[in-house]
Amino acid sequence: MAPGPDKLTPPPRGQFFLLAVVRPLATVTVLLVIYYVLPADRRLDTWTLVQLVLELVLVVAVIGWQVRRIMRSPYPAIQGIQALAFVIPLFLVIFAYAYYVLEHELAQSFTKPLTRTDALYFVVAVFATVGFGDIAAVSQAARLLVIIQMVGDLLLLGGVLRVIVTAVQRSRAGRRD
Repeated sequence: MAPGPDKLTPPPRGQFFLLAVVRPLATVTVLLVIYYVLPADRRLDTWTLVQLVLELVLVVAVIGWQVRRIMRSPYPAIQGIQALAFVIPLFLVIFAYAYYVLEHELAQSFTKPLTRTDALYFVVAVFATVGFGDIAAVSQAARLLVIIQMVGDLLLLGGVLRVIVTAVQRSRAGRRD
């Protein structure tokens, strides 16, 4: 049985800082390290498409897992921050890697050759909807992948953010009852 709201005390300042700031930063750092060390020797074939779909299914599974953690957490808002700090970078890294592999398998898919950093820059520019124009999708495959990312961005920003905020609110309301 969860303690009532009067029995929940905020975590000590050091633990709060660790949970709310350090863990999300560490999560993003680990995801970026994995992104930069993954080999890029994938071939573009049906299996590559299946892997991308499975990676996106993984994102959905992580969202479900994070919502459960939020609902069980004594500090749901902190857990919500951690969830967003994991889900959004995971989603972006998946697409950055896909762009990087695509460019290396189908040269001239973009207006310039993509390094890993260029691919990451491009995915964040698409996610932020700023599209600076220095890198653009040229091939049909690249454009389809960008369309898929854009739809995913909208779902992530609208749906996932709403799901996590709702989970935080319900968890807090459950503690008050």
